[in-house]
Amino acid sequence: MAKKLAVIGAGLMGSGIAQVSAQAGWDVVLRDITDEALTRGTDGIKASLDKFVAKGKLTAEEAGAALGRITTTTDLDAAADADIVVEAVFERIDVKREIFRTLDGLVGDGTVLASNTSAIPITKIAAATERPERVVGTHFFSPVPMMRLCELVRGHKTSDETLAAAREFAESVGKTCIVVNRDVAGFVTTRLISALVVEAAKLYESGVATAEDIDTACKLGFGHAMGPLATADLTGVDILLHATENIYTESQDEKFAPPELMRRMVDAGDIGRKSGQGFYRY
Repeated sequence: MAKKLAVIGAGLMGSGIAQVSAQAGWDVVLRDITDEALTRGTDGIKASLDKFVAKGKLTAEEAGAALGRITTTTDLDAAADADIVVEAVFERIDVKREIFRTLDGLVGDGTVLASNTSAIPITKIAAATERPERVVGTHFFSPVPMMRLCELVRGHKTSDETLAAAREFAESVGKTCIVVNRDVAGFVTTRLISALVVEAAKLYESGVATAEDIDTACKLGFGHAMGPLATADLTGVDILLHATENIYTESQDEKFAPPELMRRMVDAGDIGRKSGQGFYRY
């Protein structure tokens, strides 16, 4: 099986994908545009591996070996000999298309080009390349080392062979896959959580119930591990706002129109756990 992976973007998602892949025996090159971003990414990986060691889920030797399989670079050319490339940069189509256009000229004909996007149609990203049949969505979930799901997304021209290679990769790093056969904006999971978060935020905004009670209703009434407003805080209110706007722009479906409250929170910098304040205070 293919064993060299390139991950483009060393943020929370990219570093998580690099970590689980290295743990599973892949040689990983992690690329970002600054050394600072790469240091933050590798520090996060080390901290995550240390937690697994402390909990007895990995030995110190296994953690050290995983770390040893990851190299970092600011040079996109390092992806040239990868079997699979996973892009995990900011959710902006122009940024993603530029990366895919460049990768298309760098990598071998057999290389699978995957995007970790949670809401942008794969067809739109793939159109920037001369090989749309080799482009696929591999939407991992945060935090990647803990979350078992990977949403595989088929673009309009994604081949069966590419989808199978993406599944083989995702399963090799311990994930369970679902397949999205038509790459509507938001796919399956982002559409579901966006609809739920938008409705929860509207209920909260209009004073129907407190954030705590809305989340308790979803946890105890529907068996959700975490309520939608706490989920928004964990993911980032800014990231969910961006995702719902993408889906709304694409679908013109009113249920994805984000409420005024979410925009105000993002403008104020109240974007969840990472800022210390979202629907809850941290």
